[in-house]
Amino acid sequence: MPRPALLAALVAVLPLTAPAEEVGRVGVDWTGNDIVIEAIQDPDVAGVTCHVAYFSRSMLDRLSQGNWFEDPSNASIACRQTGPIKIGDIDRSPNGEEVFRQSRSLVLKSIRIKRIFDEENQTLIYLAHARELSEGSAKMSISTVPLFNSAPR
Repeated sequence: MPRPALLAALVAVLPLTAPAEEVGRVGVDWTGNDIVIEAIQDPDVAGVTCHVAYFSRSMLDRLSQGNWFEDPSNASIACRQTGPIKIGDIDRSPNGEEVFRQSRSLVLKSIRIKRIFDEENQTLIYLAHARELSEGSAKMSISTVPLFNSAPR
């Protein structure tokens, strides 16, 4: 298979996720460890923004603790209506769909955000969770956006 065709095939199977924009950074200790806050626009629901906070290890922390290529995978999420809500073509199954993913290690760990539509209660649910291939993880955070006066498709 020629390289352009291989690249196109890989891009076709990778999920498209929303980009994140860093909006804040808080230093937590003298070694340079930070809490990073990013804003993520839902790519298929106009008018919803999620803010995710996570820990970013400093070089000094990496030197003293080892585990060079890995950051903690826990995160906190808060999602709010930031404009008129317009729901596009979203997955309405109980499994929902991934709207964001960020690697927390070279291979095995990532933070993911899934959107689930609770149609009965007219609420969008955003779940931030870690995915660790080796042991799994119960680290999670949840946020909801009620669809008051919105007209879901």
